[in-house]
Amino acid sequence: MGICLSVRIKSASPFHTGLNSRSVSTDGGYDINSSSRVPPATRSEGEILQSPNLKSFSFSDLKTATRNFRPDSVLGEGGFGSVFKGWIDENTFAATKPGTGMIIAVKRLNQEGFQGHREWLAEVNYLGLFSHPHLVKLIGYCLEDEHRLLVYEFMPRGDLENHLFRRGSYFQPLSWKLRLKVALGAAKGLAFLHSAEIKVIYRDFKTSNILLDSNYTAKLSDFGFAKDGPTGDKSHVSTRVMGTYSYAAPEYMATGHLTSNSDVYSFGVFLLEMLSGRRSIDKNRPSGEHNLVEWAKPYLGNKRKVFRVLDTRLEGQYSMEVASKVANLALWCLSVDPRVRPSMSDIVKELEKLYQQSKESGSTRNHGNNQPRPRRRSAGDVASRNPSNQLIDCTVALAKILVGSPPFIPEKEIEEERREAREGERREKFIIKF
Repeated sequence: MGICLSVRIKSASPFHTGLNSRSVSTDGGYDINSSSRVPPATRSEGEILQSPNLKSFSFSDLKTATRNFRPDSVLGEGGFGSVFKGWIDENTFAATKPGTGMIIAVKRLNQEGFQGHREWLAEVNYLGLFSHPHLVKLIGYCLEDEHRLLVYEFMPRGDLENHLFRRGSYFQPLSWKLRLKVALGAAKGLAFLHSAEIKVIYRDFKTSNILLDSNYTAKLSDFGFAKDGPTGDKSHVSTRVMGTYSYAAPEYMATGHLTSNSDVYSFGVFLLEMLSGRRSIDKNRPSGEHNLVEWAKPYLGNKRKVFRVLDTRLEGQYSMEVASKVANLALWCLSVDPRVRPSMSDIVKELEKLYQQSKESGSTRNHGNNQPRPRRRSAGDVASRNPSNQLIDCTVALAKILVGSPPFIPEKEIEEERREAREGERREKFIIKF
């Protein structure tokens, strides 16, 4: 998780009261009557809460639905508070017994947390009006006395952060094709927000805010820091610096000037995490590798060195051609000059091509017509120049002479030792370099 930079947000400027709701097409697009948009200054809290797309729940209803917010119902926790699993009737939205009806996720505001009523209201404002395949669906809310709760559709696979960084039997490493699918879905969600009709800056794009359904469809969640984009002839929005440090664009950190390009930079950091399987900030890494962007950037545009960034758990699942193009796309998003960065619509187009190429190349490999391309290695990694490999080979040869076939050292163990030796030498070189 990143470092939160601020605990407050200026009240998110609102949209219309739901007179013309967005209708989602089968291809993930939407229809919108732009003339129905109400100027942000005219939208009150009462108008936000009157959205016909949302259900107003009582606190007792949600208390029953979550079995009194029992600890074993907790799905996760964040800056806003805890998220609980609950059940309601899918037609009446009344609370039902556990295991019956529709599963929901109930986010309850922690009164001592760093987010408050304004963030809660911003979430109701944006998610209550937007409908898109790559935005999490907000079913309703509860505003009763000091209680602030939000009711979402349940996302069975949880957040992307767990799947990408957790180690263990429950969370298996995401495959190359799944990573591209998730990246494409998240890009479509951001592209929708940045579109001319919507013009919203997400401002907190990161892996923990991307939720996955049972089919690994990515959906953006947590709109507490979202902000209306610039209007008229304005080039940016001036605001307090908020979000997550390791994902924040450098020009936004320096000036507080917020644009859609700020989200694009965050997307570049996210792409780098997807490529490498590393967190954007990881103090457990060797010196010089704590900051993922600073460490990886020199390798992204070099076809002979980009393999150093790629997640070793993905070896054999991708072609170097596609991997290099994804790395170059990440590098483009991370451009220091925000004007040079691509738009999210351009990113969507590029990822669609790369995802299709990966599916086609994967199908070809599965039929045995093409073998996975080996990763390129630097001169120091070539087996013939590796002293460790030479020592192992000599041991094997001697064993064969003395013992005969089968060899004294199993081939599987030999390959494992070779791999460990190469990784050890590579890591040592990086430490020396930095």
